Amino acid sequence: MIASQTVNGHAYQFASLVDLLAKATPKRSGDELAGCAATSEAERAAAQRALAEVDLTRFLNEAVIPYETDEVTRLILDSHSADAFARISHLSVGGLRDWLLEVAARPDAGTVLAAVGPGLTPEMVAAVSKIMRNSDLIAVAKACRVVTGFRTTIGLPGRMATRLQPNHPTDDLRGVAASILDGLLLGQGDAVVGINPAGDSPQASADLLGLLDEVRRVYDIPMQSCVLTHISTTIGLIEAGAPVDLVFQSIGGSQGTNTSFGVNIAMLREGMEAGLSLERGTVGNNVMYFETGQGSSLSAGANIGTGGRPVDQQTLEARSYGLARQFKPLLVNTVVGFIGPEYLYDGKQIIRAGLEDHFCGKLLGVPMGVDVCYTNHAEADFDDMDTLLTLLAAAGVNFVITVPGADDIMLGYQSLAYHDALVIRNTLGLRPAPEFEGWLKQQGIADAYGTVRGLELGASRLRALAGVAS
Repeated sequence: MIASQTVNGHAYQFASLVDLLAKATPKRSGDELAGCAATSEAERAAAQRALAEVDLTRFLNEAVIPYETDEVTRLILDSHSADAFARISHLSVGGLRDWLLEVAARPDAGTVLAAVGPGLTPEMVAAVSKIMRNSDLIAVAKACRVVTGFRTTIGLPGRMATRLQPNHPTDDLRGVAASILDGLLLGQGDAVVGINPAGDSPQASADLLGLLDEVRRVYDIPMQSCVLTHISTTIGLIEAGAPVDLVFQSIGGSQGTNTSFGVNIAMLREGMEAGLSLERGTVGNNVMYFETGQGSSLSAGANIGTGGRPVDQQTLEARSYGLARQFKPLLVNTVVGFIGPEYLYDGKQIIRAGLEDHFCGKLLGVPMGVDVCYTNHAEADFDDMDTLLTLLAAAGVNFVITVPGADDIMLGYQSLAYHDALVIRNTLGLRPAPEFEGWLKQQGIADAYGTVRGLELGASRLRALAGVAS
């Protein structure tokens, strides 16, 4: 037994760190499905109290997934910086929460948090998030600053980038081009123009990459593109001479999860080296793009930790950020509501998970974005998404994903519309990435203040862009 806490006269006991982390997690359907969630709010409160008293050093001595059997655990522990950890090594989880909130209010918060980040393991960060309120998560994430670059600079203060996602159910080039133009007219795409291909054909991916690169070159747009195919396919496309900007891969927080994606750490390194070899960046050379999501390990049957106990989905999600940061990515985003209500049941759970993911990623030094989204069978709606978008923008999210009409007709889920990003940028005074903003002004899409004016680009540009895809 690692800890015991009494609440309302009842003593609750927690068998291990894995058990304690799971029981302390705010309520979500995925942990209930896995059988590791607290059985009552009283037990959850007891677990959170007990977790707050755990020393941070314990996370270095008790792995949630065994070191011997999991390469993600080995990477996390082998890359841990003892020097960075020294500043906070005397703290408990509760003490870390207090320290983070105190630092977040200081003018040098960004520098201090960035210096400590390499000394934090994902499990420490997940643990402290479980005892923080939403406003705590927002305040600390806002103070974290993670800046990356390729052809645009992402993560600067006062700016929020977007991924323009022009998916098409048949990968039709004209349909994709029309969606791209629609997004560009509304100031979208400064993080990336990223397409999820409908099929797994390398030739289809090559055709999409060719379209994206031609659009960029014809209009001289400072942007990066990505076709979100498997990393092995992307490596092959690079070898074949395709115009690859970013190397994409979905990743998870355990070796078993990544095996289910058909990937391992060695393959990620190979992909990064292939991307770097092209030297296509202008303002930076961060070439990797990762997607994650709470519930992916459970859905893959790869969520079992030390002692044969299920690891909660949020701790596993944080571990995926610990993996991602080793590859200095340009972009990482959680597809927070995409996996379905089996893992995040309703709007309340999706909102909480989105804030947790953003906080954990930023604190670990990851350039964090969020796909503010839900599936049609979840107990959620666009009001929930508006709330989450507003909270994330206030928290300094690096980027969000936008799709035509908020409805991804290829993947079959609801995300943000192009207009939603415009509304939140204008409401909170946020601007696009500086290089992209300059292009928007040159084209007459944005005014001198960076406010997008949209359709003044003109019908002639529409016809010209359609011609690119013909």
